Parts: sequence; C-alpha cells; structure tokens
Amino acid sequence: MEFLKSTLTSALSKGPPFPYTFLDRVSLPGDDSSSIFTLHNATKREDGSACSVFSFEVTDATKSRLPLAKNTLRKLRTLRHPGVVKVLESVETDSYIYIATERITPLGWHIRRGALQNETVKWGLWGVAITLKFLNEEAKSIHGNVRLGSVFTSESGEWKLAGFEVLSSLADDEPFIYRYGGLLPDSGRYAAPEIGKGGWEGLKSQPIHVTDSWGFGVLIYEAFNGSFVGADQLSQPKKIPPTMAAAYKRLIAANPKSRLSVAHFLEQGRRSKGFFDIPLIHISEFVENMGVKDQTERETFLDELERTGDQFPEDFFKMKVLPELLKSVEFGGGGPKVFSAVLRIGEKLSDEEWEASITPVVVRLFALPDRATRVFLLDNLGRMIEHLSSRVVNDKIFPDMLTGFFDSAPIVREQTVKAVLTIISKLSDRHINGDLLKHLAKTQNDEQPGIRTNTTICLGKIARNLGQNTRQKVLVAAFTRSLRDPFVHARNAALLALAATSDVFDETDCATKVVPAISPSLVDKEKMIRQQAAKTLELYLARIKTLTTSYPDTILPPPSATSSEAAAAPTGGAVVVQPSGWTSWAVGTLTAAAGQMASKPVATLLEERSASAPPARPAAPSRQDPKTIASTNSSVPRLGGFLNDENEDDDLDGWGALDDDADNDNDTGGGETFFDALEKKVGRQVGKENNKVVSTPMPSASASTGAVSSFGPKPFNLKNEDEVDFEALVGGKAKRKELPKGLSKKPVMPVKKTTTAARTVKKTTIAGKVPAKKVDAWDEGEADWGMDGHDEGFHAIATSVRCFKRFSVGFGQVIE
Repeated sequence: MEFLKSTLTSALSKGPPFPYTFLDRVSLPGDDSSSIFTLHNATKREDGSACSVFSFEVTDATKSRLPLAKNTLRKLRTLRHPGVVKVLESVETDSYIYIATERITPLGWHIRRGALQNETVKWGLWGVAITLKFLNEEAKSIHGNVRLGSVFTSESGEWKLAGFEVLSSLADDEPFIYRYGGLLPDSGRYAAPEIGKGGWEGLKSQPIHVTDSWGFGVLIYEAFNGSFVGADQLSQPKKIPPTMAAAYKRLIAANPKSRLSVAHFLEQGRRSKGFFDIPLIHISEFVENMGVKDQTERETFLDELERTGDQFPEDFFKMKVLPELLKSVEFGGGGPKVFSAVLRIGEKLSDEEWEASITPVVVRLFALPDRATRVFLLDNLGRMIEHLSSRVVNDKIFPDMLTGFFDSAPIVREQTVKAVLTIISKLSDRHINGDLLKHLAKTQNDEQPGIRTNTTICLGKIARNLGQNTRQKVLVAAFTRSLRDPFVHARNAALLALAATSDVFDETDCATKVVPAISPSLVDKEKMIRQQAAKTLELYLARIKTLTTSYPDTILPPPSATSSEAAAAPTGGAVVVQPSGWTSWAVGTLTAAAGQMASKPVATLLEERSASAPPARPAAPSRQDPKTIASTNSSVPRLGGFLNDENEDDDLDGWGALDDDADNDNDTGGGETFFDALEKKVGRQVGKENNKVVSTPMPSASASTGAVSSFGPKPFNLKNEDEVDFEALVGGKAKRKELPKGLSKKPVMPVKKTTTAARTVKKTTIAGKVPAKKVDAWDEGEADWGMDGHDEGFHAIATSVRCFKRFSVGFGQVIE
C-alpha cells in the first residue's frame, strides 16, 4: 500500500507525461546568462528520432523570470515560419516548462570554432533577415532579443531564430516587451541606445523596427568577428565584408529615426552585385520554388549547384536540397541531370540515411513506365547499388527491371542487359538461375546485333555467379549459338567469353563440347575470328592436357594377366608365332578372334563383347568369290541379339575403305584355292570327295589368346549359283534350340539358287562338325589392314581368319 501511495505521489509531482528522453546538455559554457532556458539533446521515445528540449525549472532563483518562459512557450506554439525553430511538443507545470523542438545547435558553437565561411555567414544572415522582416512587417511584432544566443542551426545547416522571451505584438493591449523587457539576461549589453536612455517604455514612440535593427547589427558583428563586449565595438566593422559595411553601419545608427530597417537592409543586399547576390542564396531560393521552374532554369540551377556545392554546409544538402531534388525527379520531371545531382549528394550519406531518403524514391522510379526515367536509372545503377540492400533489389527493383528485357525500344533492352553486371552481386540464386537466364536467352536472339553481342559478354562475366549444374548446361549452348552469329563482333565476343570462362568447364566438356564448337571458327572468313579462335583453342587444349595428367596410361588389364590366360588355353599342338614390331598388336587381335571362334559359342561372344568396341552393323555388299556358294535349303533358326540388328549405325565407316585384294588371289586359277589355303594355313586335313570337303577339325591357333573381336560378326550376302550345305558344315541338322521368350524370331526361308556369268558350281557340302555357335565373323578385308607384305607369319594367320570369316558371314546370311 505504501508503494502504491509513493508511486502515485511521484506521478502527480512530475505532472503530465513528456514522451522524450533527455540526453546531454548542449548549452555553451559561460552562456548561462544569455538565455533563461537550458538546451538539451533528446530523443523521442516512440521512434527514437532526434530532437532538442528547452527546459526551464521553476525555483526561487528563477521564479522572477517565469513570465518570460511562459511568453516564449506561448509564442513558439502560435508562430509558424520556416525561419523559426519548429516546436514538436511542450508541457507546462508549476515546477517546470519543457519545449521539445527539432534538433538544433547553438550558432555560437560554429562561430567560436571559425567553421563557417563568409559566404555561408551571408547565407545565414539572409535567412534571419527574412524572418525578422516577417515579424516586423507582417506579424507587426517586436522580437526585442536579437543576438547570437537567440540563433540556432538546424540539422540542414539553416539558421533558425528563437529567443522569444519578450516577443510582443503591438496589436496587444499591453505589449509584453514594454513591461518585462528589463528581465532579459544581459539586457544592458545588447539593448539599443534609446532603451538605455528612456527604458523599454520609450519604444512606444519609436518605429517598430528600431530595436530589431540594432539587434540584427549586433548579430552581424558577432557572426563575422566572434565576440561582442559592448556597443563601443560596433563602430569598427573589422571582418565584416566591405560590400556589407555601409548597410551595417546604418543598422547601428545611434539615431533611431535614421536607423535602417531589416527589410531595407535585405533589399539592398539583393540588388545586383549586392552582398546577398551570391550563388548560395540563389540556390536556396531556387530549391524552395523548384516545382514551378522550367527546364532551362533547372539546368542553370544545377550548373550553379555543381560549382558552389562545397560552400554549403554538408547538412544543408542532405536535409534541404536533397528532398527538393527528389521531389523534382519524381513529380516535376527533373530528368537525368537532376538525378545526377541527387546521387552526387547521396555519396555523402551513410547507408542508413541513403536507405531512408533515396531508396524509396528509386524503387518508385523503377516502377514508372517512362522509358527516359528507366534509362537514366539503369545508367546510374552502379552509383546506387552499394547503398541498396539485397532485399530491396530482389523484392522490388529486379521484378520491375525484368520488363526492360522485352521493351520495344532497343535502348532500353540494351541498357537492361548491361545493368545485369551491376546488379548480379545482389541477386539471389533463384533469380539468377531462373528469371534472369530466361530473359538473357531471349536477348541473345534479339534482332539487334549489338544486344546479342552484349548478351554474350554478359553471360561470360556472370558465369561464376551461375549454379554449377546450370553453368554446364547454359554456357556451352549460349556460346556455341553466338559462334554461329552472322555478326562478326558477336562471334568474337563468344570466343573471348569462352577464353575467359575456360576454368569453369571440366575436361569432358572441354574435349567433347567446347573444342568441337570452336573448330569451325578456325576457317572463319574474318581474320580476327580465326586468330582469336586459335588462341582460345590453344587455351582449351592446354587445359585438357593439364586436367588429364593424372589419368592412367591405360585401363586394359596388365600383360601378365593376358599371358597367364593364354598359357591356360589348350593349343592342340599348334605353334603361334607372335611377331614383334608395330604390327604385333594386329596379329594379337587376329589370333584372339580365331581362338574365340573355335572355343566359345556365339551367344557367349555377344555377352563378353567389349563395352568400348563400336556396335556391329551389316556390312556393305562386296565383291564375291566365285568359289563361294549359296546357302543351303535347310532351315536354320535365326539368332537374336545384335547379329540381326538392322538399325545399327555404321561406326566402321570412319576406318576408311577395306581391302579385298587378298580375296582376288582365290578368284584366279593360277593361285591357291580357298581350300588349299584352308589346308595349308589353318592346319586342317582337307580331302575332296564327290565335290565335298572333308575336314578334320583342329584347334585354332588363335584360341590361345581367348580374346574377342571388337568388331563383331556381320552378315554376308551370297550371290553364287550353288548353295553351301551348311547342314553338313555344322555336322548334320542341328536341333533347334529355343531362345528366351521375347528374343525368338521367325525363321527366314532359305535363299534360292542364283546364277552368275562366271561359271556354275555344283552344290557342295562340307563334312565334319563345326559348331555354329563357335563361329565369329570378321569384316572382309580387315585382316589385311596394317600388313606390310613381308611378314609371312602374319599373312598365314590373316588367310586363316578369312577362311573362318567366310563361313561365319555365310552362316549369318542363312540366318537372315
């Protein structure tokens, strides 16, 4: 209960709530006698905004000056003028008076530090003179307390008038100044001569301006010279500019009737070549009326602002000029030149100030449909991007910026593409890899070659901002498209972009996508393109070489493993000669093929076929041996798998034309016959009985290798009169073996007898059993590839393999 009582008593004693927090005191030391109030910096509790507070504490020592404090509060509440300190809120109790105003600083701080230039002092005095003219002529009032202590500077640097302790209106029945003028602190030092002689009551018979004219003269002296002791000093202008000295002396004339009014002083200063005819004052006047100025006047103002900007207080640009310029840009059609001045002032702002004052205007300008506005925004985006947050860029600016990619005006599209480089650092990955790439894909097909070229350059420069997966898919496709562009600079840009982004591609993309795409540019009709293509290609070849240095020499099994397999395979007493030299690999391949045909069924060969070998395909019809005979009438089941795949690509075409000259030896009567070669070279005992060949199967020499031909079996077309009895070749009618479900095919009718112009050969059967599934086909003439004619052992193996090959391809023809 006691706690509640003490709390209520404390609240009542404090009076009405005052929603401001007092901070440090800013009154100058030794200036306590210049005002009845104490000035404090403060903040508003609601939003933390800066302000100032004049405080007057009612005590026994200050109680006599309480009427002055109440008059100040009353006048500040009712008087509104740009040159008067702006009041935010006030509170009055029996124990204190608080007046919250805009954030201000005593002018004496700047004067004593000597921080103001003469032109700036003139500009400030001009503002005070305008305010005094308003009070004397329009408000019909006497200020009565014009001095350095009554003038403050706002956050914009403007001089603001206060010190309304004795401000009085002559329209009142009893003007306050006549009764309480003597209560002003240090009034004897600042009072006019007539007041010293006849008191404040003597002002009733004087013109309204006389007291304020004297006070304004004292203010001029203090502003230029820094200190004022007494009226005796006023006769020596000292640092007062000569152009102002004559008018100043008339302000401080001893005779009140000859004293110049502030209004006339202001008029003299505004004359041509007058002391107020300076750029700072011209700019300040223009800013206040910028909305009604035409384009020519705006340009003149901006030129003058650029020349004299350093003479203004920095805060004046932030608080006074900048808001007016922003209004002109947004609503008055200020144009690029005004916006350039805005950005020049904005360079002096902090990020917080920039976001509070300029960012909202920039966002609204991007949303406007005006093309001129959009172009100068995009042109100056580099000067703004550091002050714009990523949230603002992604949520507000970039969505409006996308409309520029498909604008009908080429200049807008081009500037939008160029602006991507500036804004890319603030964009999110979702926008970069999504909307941005979609629109860049459109501009790369633009009808304007310059836009296509700039799009390619843009993609090259933002390559490292793209996602890893997107980068691999987009860049090669985009640059390859540009390499085919009819515009030479677009092609050159693509080559330069590829060179600049070589480090983003792996060795596979470099070798399989980039290098093939660059190669056609080596024969471009433009020398510039050919030279750049050669440089870029060398760069990628060097990169491929670097990236593949860690690759193994081979992925084939080591030779020791192959040797052990060969030793384990039965040779049947046959001796295989492996010649050395550059042809040794060919012999190994051929012997492996022959051994594979003798030792493994066809289905097994198909399953073990190397994955690195090119797919098999039907061979083109070739010249036929006259001793080759047609297929038998026996029905042989057709094999599944790639043997009868008619849709295979012709991968062997890249090897060139295959040689059939060795077969011609068997076509002439003077050389060895086909069966002589079989008996002599293959090692089989062959006898001719009733036009039949009786062969005793012997293990093939090539069986020792156990390798499989990389080319696979091929079908062969027979075109001779008689047919070979393949039933006898395979040892009688073989029992049809059913293939797995889905692989079985209908047997093809046997090929009928055909005739040739050379001669008729009777049907011949071959005795002995040669299992059909152990046959492997070889491409005709392939065995002679790489033979130099001096290696007899190689020739013998080649002839043997041709023998088996004819059987296998014939077998394949019957299957077909």
